Amino acid sequence: MKKLKWGMIGGGEGSQIGPAHRLGAQADGHFSFTAGALDVDPSNGKAYAQSLGVAQDRAYGDWKEMLAGEKGREDRLDLVTVATPNNTHFEITKSFLEAGFNVLCEKPMTMTVEEGEEIVKIAKATGQVCAVNYCYSAYPMVRQMRAMVESGELGAIRTVVTNFSHGHHAAGDDATNPRVRWRYDPAQAGVSGQMADCGIHALHLASFITGDEVRTLSADFASTVEGRVLEDDAMVNFRTDGGIVGRLWTSTIALGRQHGLDIQVFGEKGGLRWASEQPNQVYFHKQGGRIEIIEKGEGGLSDDANRMTRVGIAHPEGFPLAVANIYVDLAARLRGGSANYPTAVDGLRSMAAVYASVDSAKQQGVWVDARPPMFQK
Repeated sequence: MKKLKWGMIGGGEGSQIGPAHRLGAQADGHFSFTAGALDVDPSNGKAYAQSLGVAQDRAYGDWKEMLAGEKGREDRLDLVTVATPNNTHFEITKSFLEAGFNVLCEKPMTMTVEEGEEIVKIAKATGQVCAVNYCYSAYPMVRQMRAMVESGELGAIRTVVTNFSHGHHAAGDDATNPRVRWRYDPAQAGVSGQMADCGIHALHLASFITGDEVRTLSADFASTVEGRVLEDDAMVNFRTDGGIVGRLWTSTIALGRQHGLDIQVFGEKGGLRWASEQPNQVYFHKQGGRIEIIEKGEGGLSDDANRMTRVGIAHPEGFPLAVANIYVDLAARLRGGSANYPTAVDGLRSMAAVYASVDSAKQQGVWVDARPPMFQK
């Protein structure tokens, strides 16, 4: 099967997310790394791209040069990944979609709800794929949970409890640590800190697994470290269109928690529990029975869970291969098949929930509509 041509913007040398995308895109042989504008410094970006095997004429100094160089080529890119700072996502994604490219954008997709709605409209009008890297939804056992909910094994879903909390910013060294500082700076991070950074992953998981969307929410934000403008701890209660009761906690000052992403789904006939730090297992408790541990790679799993699994039972696959599974889904879609990748609509709903959370927190937790305006009509 001929490889698809893939290009990347951002994610240069020293980037936290860049290696995961490069490993993920190429892990299964679906994509070849063809073009890149990898660094804010043009010369560094060109040199690094070439060191990774990108041809000299397709190693670009910035995204605008890459767009100009790629849009006229007969062998143009099949997919472009945007892994730049948050405040650049909208302009780059918009420009490449309008030029006829398919895009995978890092989260958050945009900085505002209005920008998110524009991206959704552009993707629909152009017919291009616009995906968002909510990669935790691509873990095999998360796909298993979704399949079990869809098949009715839990009955009607009553409650979802999800967390994405860690303690890695508890030291409060924002002034001397640039990798921490930007997350609490409205000029770079937008209206929200931890909710927009990690909380939306947990919220997306809740919707992805249950197949239901957040309708209203009530939020409480706190900035516990002196000098932080944006929140480092948040609690969000939510209700879905289907009436599910949701609880979400997200924090950066929870000392003792490491990665801290987990989710529990409780239905009328059973409950499920999954944690990213033990991603091979889902705990299933059927009413009246004992707790069952469902293991990645074992027999009897859903087709989607099996499709996302590469190595045998008891062997962890981890974060880079969860990112790879997003690319597996995108490759299937670009070749005319079906897939479950997170779309621009998911990115828009996440940003609407962030703004709703900010609004609610400012009003002492009043319940507000969490839907994007275009979905309230």
